[in-house]
Amino acid sequence: MSKVASCGSWKSPITADLVVSGAVGFGEVVVTESGIWWSESRPNEGGRVVIVRDGVDVVPENINVRTLVHEYGGGAWSVASDDLIYSNYEDQRLYKLSQDGQSTILTPEPEISRGLRYANGTPTPDGDWFICVQEKHSETNGEPANSLVAVSLHGTQQVNQLALDADFFSSPTISPNGKQLCWIQWNHPNMPWDNTELWVADFQDGEISNEERIGSTKESFFQPSWSPRGQLHVVTDRDNWWHLYRLEDKEFIQLTFGNFEIATPQWVFGLSRYVFLEESIWFAYSKSGKDYLAVLEEDGSVSGIHLEATSIGSLASTVDGVAAVVASYVEEPAVVQITSSDQTVCSSPRDLGLKPEWFPQPELLEFPTSEGETAWAQVYVPTNPEFQVPDKELPPLIVLAHGGPTGAARTQLQLSIAWWTSRGFCVADVDYRGSTGYGREYRHRLHDSWGILDVADCVAIAEHLVEQKRVDQNRLAIKGGSAGGFTVLAALTFHNIFSAGASRYGVADLEALAKDTHKFEARYLDRLIGPWPESKDIYESRSPIKHTDQLNTSLLLLQGSLDPIVPPNQAHMMAEALKKKNLPFALLEFPDEGHGFRKAENQIRALQAELSFFANQFDFTPADSLPLLTIN
Repeated sequence: MSKVASCGSWKSPITADLVVSGAVGFGEVVVTESGIWWSESRPNEGGRVVIVRDGVDVVPENINVRTLVHEYGGGAWSVASDDLIYSNYEDQRLYKLSQDGQSTILTPEPEISRGLRYANGTPTPDGDWFICVQEKHSETNGEPANSLVAVSLHGTQQVNQLALDADFFSSPTISPNGKQLCWIQWNHPNMPWDNTELWVADFQDGEISNEERIGSTKESFFQPSWSPRGQLHVVTDRDNWWHLYRLEDKEFIQLTFGNFEIATPQWVFGLSRYVFLEESIWFAYSKSGKDYLAVLEEDGSVSGIHLEATSIGSLASTVDGVAAVVASYVEEPAVVQITSSDQTVCSSPRDLGLKPEWFPQPELLEFPTSEGETAWAQVYVPTNPEFQVPDKELPPLIVLAHGGPTGAARTQLQLSIAWWTSRGFCVADVDYRGSTGYGREYRHRLHDSWGILDVADCVAIAEHLVEQKRVDQNRLAIKGGSAGGFTVLAALTFHNIFSAGASRYGVADLEALAKDTHKFEARYLDRLIGPWPESKDIYESRSPIKHTDQLNTSLLLLQGSLDPIVPPNQAHMMAEALKKKNLPFALLEFPDEGHGFRKAENQIRALQAELSFFANQFDFTPADSLPLLTIN
């Protein structure tokens, strides 16, 4: 018999330690004759990234496999003839780890610490070269130079420059015969999900020739790959949706059709959403807020692969199927080997000790918003088999604003959401206009409108749920990180619907961000706001820090001192403004964190701080024993 108790006070076995400790983030998957390889990010080890083969760690305990190209990284490792090629986080140089444990440094020592960085590499079929993206930093602190390079795999530390004439490069892929190289490149102010270029060149002896651009410059290319027959395939959004195409005599032949998307935004390198298996193509796609797996046959027919999964990450081909990172709303991510008739879990999922009824399953809700349009949200209701909401009480609401802003709500079990729903909160994870998974037009809806439409959608979902009498209009909160943190700050500054907010490393001053951020995002705001400094007035009009006179809401600020993307001075400025207005606030700064909290102890503290802050503002007593949070 469940107990009736006020929302927020429910006792839950989903502790902050359970949310974080022992959790593993999975990255790329690679399959070779020796087994299935994958990467694991481990908060319990300070966020160290480890390469695993068939469940056994491959790298020594002192090695962190991580690249800082674009700051966000990804694509930090690959396998060549069962030798591991990886970027060492400590010095950002490339290393080769042989099967016998011998380590060889592949790249020269840079002039400055971490001055040469490498990512997104692929070995050539002959085993002579490793083709990858290089990012070169200098002592002048100007923008680094990005290029495509060929690194010798023979330990000579020879690095050949292949392509230089673009601001950014990604996705080098070599043909099966080793004679052709394909890659993606783009220039400011584009981001990889805006307009990119597809290039092909002849490759021989570590050099390229006859470089040629294929396709238009008004589309976003993703994951070029050569089939076993040597036919080039690529995903592009030329029909509004990210679909798969085959190139024949430089013509694009569309292979998949429908209102779904195969690609995801390239915030990190190494993304893989389709693979070849003999004459068929296995691909993952996103539709209506979930991921699916399907097989495209040579005759053009498509059949689905039944999975309980709702989220599919990296794909790699096996003898009779794929290995992939998959998750569902009741199961955490795991590396799974999938055939048309069977599924085998390869990684070791942790035992949460909880039945599925503790995990909320969302309702995908399309709701009305500004300008007569609609947006989407995953809505999670209070979920605790031991407690229920009193008859005369409506639950508090937390609106989640995802990062990016080019991103999407996650479609899998998130204990960080179950943390709230198991305590009596309703949670709305918003795919505001500008999110991915709904086509190019929807994705680009934030152009010139960041801080307007995303905020309007977060406000609209709260109003919609209040109107439906599903949540308490007096207990509405909003939280988010990075770009989502900006949406939080803008919503609290320019609207009065929310009574509390929490911002993790959020942008408060758009002008400061335009002047002081890393190269990858240095011109991102040109699309979202307008070119700087020509659009200075717009930057000022949308910056929460410039309009704190309109701010009347309590706020929790969480910030890493080492953040190179959203510098900590932004949180400091916001805290000072809140202090001057005598508004309730708390600033919790982590001296050993950058953009995104990697260490378990800091992730735990941040989650506990949010609960403590909302409890204070919504006047409830949590069942949890929480560290003291100083609220000014």
